[in-house]
Amino acid sequence: MKKIYHLATCDTNKRILKELNLSDEFIKQDIKKEPISAKELGKIHELSGSYEAIFSKRARLYKERDLKNKNLAESDYKNLLLEHYTFLKRPVLINGNEIFIGNSKNVVVSAKESLK
Repeated sequence: MKKIYHLATCDTNKRILKELNLSDEFIKQDIKKEPISAKELGKIHELSGSYEAIFSKRARLYKERDLKNKNLAESDYKNLLLEHYTFLKRPVLINGNEIFIGNSKNVVVSAKESLK
């Protein structure tokens, strides 16, 4: 599978998409317009190894709900990810059996290498 989950309104995601210059083989899913399904989240989980790994602790709702002071289990992360798109660390790029999560420089560099 060749797919990227992103937020079209996010300037950082726009910059990364432009930098990656993805081929037409890639499916681009704007998670605000087309939320991630449980099946899609399952595939991401399979590749990433945990729901916490794909969960954004920078999300506004994370702070508003004071989730940092709660002891969240994997099932909690999964439910929150399915509940609202802002909880997904983005972008999430799937290139075959490889997954790249987030917008750190190291992740973007690794994703670019994978695309060559």
